[in-house]
Amino acid sequence: MTIDQTGALPRLADRSPQITGAEIASSLVPPSQFEHATFESYRPDHDYPSQAEAVSTLKLFAKAWEPQRPAGLFSRSRKKVDAMRPGVYLDGGFGVGKTHLLAALWHEAPGPKYFGTFIEYTALVGALGYAGAVDLLRGSTLICIDEFELDDPGDTMMMTRMLGELVASGTRIAATSNTPPNALGEGRFAASDFLREIQSLSSNFETIRIDGLDYRRRDTTGSAITVDAGEYERVLGALASRGEAATDDSFDGLIAHLATVHPSRYIKMLDGVDVIGLRDVAVLHDQMAALRLVAFIDRVYDAEIPIVQTGVALNDVFDEEMLGGGYRKKYLRSVSRMIALTAGELPPHDE
Repeated sequence: MTIDQTGALPRLADRSPQITGAEIASSLVPPSQFEHATFESYRPDHDYPSQAEAVSTLKLFAKAWEPQRPAGLFSRSRKKVDAMRPGVYLDGGFGVGKTHLLAALWHEAPGPKYFGTFIEYTALVGALGYAGAVDLLRGSTLICIDEFELDDPGDTMMMTRMLGELVASGTRIAATSNTPPNALGEGRFAASDFLREIQSLSSNFETIRIDGLDYRRRDTTGSAITVDAGEYERVLGALASRGEAATDDSFDGLIAHLATVHPSRYIKMLDGVDVIGLRDVAVLHDQMAALRLVAFIDRVYDAEIPIVQTGVALNDVFDEEMLGGGYRKKYLRSVSRMIALTAGELPPHDE
């Protein structure tokens, strides 16, 4: 099969999906790679004791959902559980396993419970209205927020207000956050920044520090795999001929299209897609476009969809100014993920 410029394969840029509040709510579960995440399957790095300590603290936090036996009401363990705040904030650099631990905690909680990114919760408010979102989430045992965004003061205040109402009704909260603007460190998040941004809600959170190195660090020093135009057509043709649902987009076309789709709907753009083809990848110089790509790659990574690409290696797509700025941590995480997404085995030439 020959892939030509007219689009013999479907394009992601032709997809403009809509998403309802009910669909968003039903999707508020851990990504597929964390479907079976447990505290036991987390592998602490013994060079960083805070990782094992984080597991112990989260296990204690999870005990709040265990049935209370009369004989244990006055136990030391019960007192420790009761003394814990209703929220936990996992404070650490990227790649230390925060999402794994957040998902493990979610699996420990009885329903109803929700797990999503900050963007997904703000999209829920957009779909249902503030009151509708609160009504839907009220009564849940646990709400997990991965990558709590600190970039938009309005959204941060809205989320803080909503979580305050839910905590007051008995819901427990667990969160991680991204790096706020102008926080140049590529490793740790600053707990003080998170707690300052969520203002009145901060007293409800207990900070759990997780030190360590990015478990993908071997990939961040590598490079995304690129192919030439002929190999690109051969690979996508071979994949399509064996029944793989491949897409074929120009990089510029996809980037332009992402600006027309709310990030909460990126996941629906990927429905039924097995492989993503990207032609003529180029360096980005517009920060808003770069941040949209980061959000899109997060969804691709969660869905575990490999990428075949031509042009500039995806790990070089962010310019030097971006990598030296306030979103450095976001870009480096995305680089790590894009290297992993292009590392899949290509079909042999005899297919």
